[in-house]
Amino acid sequence: MPRGDKSSYTDKQKRKAEHIEEGYEKRGVSKKEAEKRAWATVNKTSGGGKKSGSGRGKKENQEPARKGGRKGGKAAAVKKSASKRATKKTARKSTAKKAARKGATKKTAKKATRKTAARKTAKKAGRKRSSRQ
Repeated sequence: MPRGDKSSYTDKQKRKAEHIEEGYEKRGVSKKEAEKRAWATVNKTSGGGKKSGSGRGKKENQEPARKGGRKGGKAAAVKKSASKRATKKTARKSTAKKAARKGATKKTAKKATRKTAARKTAKKAGRKRSSRQ
């Protein structure tokens, strides 16, 4: 049997490899590299090609698949939190501007500007404290 021959793998293993490969491609990995990683994962979980015959059944190790999921999940979580912070920042700015622009009572406009000024000073104070330590 030549290297890279997949005839000794079950249909389930082949489907699993295909699914894993698609996931890697979705994340931006090249086709060739995705295929390599997918088959490496299948081999790691099932111990290679499953031969036919009784008494050859072995439990599958799910750890490699979980590891890949955690890696992808962390990257996605970091991206989300960064975009949330940016959204909050722009929302704060726009509320102060809206209050001033709408010609709302002087009280509300002053309040909004005071709040943003207070946030800025608190932020600066926090930076100074962290730099001293």
